[in-house]
Amino acid sequence: MPKRIQPLTEFQVKNAKPSSKDLKLFDGGGLFLLVTPKGGKLWHMKYRIAGKEKKLSFGSYPIITLAEARKRRDDAKKLLSNGVDPGDIRKAQKEVQTAEHRTFETVAREWFAKNEPVWSASHCSTVMSRLERDIFPVIGNRPVVEIRRSDIISLLKGIEARGKIETAKRIKIYCGQIFRYALNNDWVENNPTADLKTGDILTKVEEKHHAAITDPKKVAGLLRAIDDYSGTFTVKYALQIAPLVFVRPGELQKAEWSEIDLETAEWNIPAARMKTKQPHLVPLSRQAVNILRELHKLTGDGIYLLPSLRSNKRPMSNVAMLAAFRRMGYDKEEMTTHGFRAMARTILDEILQVRPDFIEHQLAHAVRDPNGRAYNRTAHLVERRKMMQTWADYLDKLKSGAKIIQFPDRTIR
Repeated sequence: MPKRIQPLTEFQVKNAKPSSKDLKLFDGGGLFLLVTPKGGKLWHMKYRIAGKEKKLSFGSYPIITLAEARKRRDDAKKLLSNGVDPGDIRKAQKEVQTAEHRTFETVAREWFAKNEPVWSASHCSTVMSRLERDIFPVIGNRPVVEIRRSDIISLLKGIEARGKIETAKRIKIYCGQIFRYALNNDWVENNPTADLKTGDILTKVEEKHHAAITDPKKVAGLLRAIDDYSGTFTVKYALQIAPLVFVRPGELQKAEWSEIDLETAEWNIPAARMKTKQPHLVPLSRQAVNILRELHKLTGDGIYLLPSLRSNKRPMSNVAMLAAFRRMGYDKEEMTTHGFRAMARTILDEILQVRPDFIEHQLAHAVRDPNGRAYNRTAHLVERRKMMQTWADYLDKLKSGAKIIQFPDRTIR
């Protein structure tokens, strides 16, 4: 006969002292008090089901009294008598509680944290401001499992009502990515944005692209206007460099001298400053090197190629070049700082007949090789060096007034 376990008394539980090892005080029916070496007192219950020994935790003493622990043991034994595993019931209850506390904002912030290391600082700032301004006040505190397609549509229409149609489209994309993240973590059973087309629920607007001058005759006029620009020297140098390198405006604005090697004629932009989060190499033409050598005499003792006039510890303002275009007589519908990229892409392709993948790679777009792998920063470097020099020479000829010959299907030099 197995030894009968004497039930615990309140006095025994209250006065149980810790030792160097875990101490178990049994009450019967599988219930026992675990006294840890640090003085903790934890209620547990051992039980068997389907031939396997398992354990339930009931909480700590004195929050859970001896009487309450016994009640929880008895409730568990009733479930066992009906063939139900109390551990499964406990797990299901926790999942429900967790789901109720897993709000859209909680999931969105976790999704953001996963992506933040591979996004640019400006993109991170844009995404988070839209989350906090446009989404969280509406559905942020709701359990993510309760949000339906109608809620997303209502959210988007609310943003549209403020006249922010493009923002609404972006918000739909963010919501879709957040729900996909939740779906892949098994927190929701479906993505309510799946097959949701913004074109079906939002007012259609004409898509706008960055204004750019691509006609060679107008490009020639722009280049001459830049040479005649009478504003600050940093802005003038920025305007002269921009068409030769055709990087994104922010990449030029924040360019540092440590990235420039005038001897090898290379500009190595680190991954942290690239939209793609991949390092980018810009071969520098002779014209670009000459401009940078002159600029180095003025700003080479500081961090930035194009420092702010107020402090050489900060880069030039991101609106300085835009303001210069307006001073030169080019409005926002005609030319932007981003327009130098479209200018280069169009003319290199349609007039100078450079291979499109060379152009796209130099633009730091996602170009992949035949095996689907992303090209690295030095891919086609020889060809890209030649392309950049050809481009700079072409711009010089345009500026000097060289005649453009018209062919039936192309305009070429």
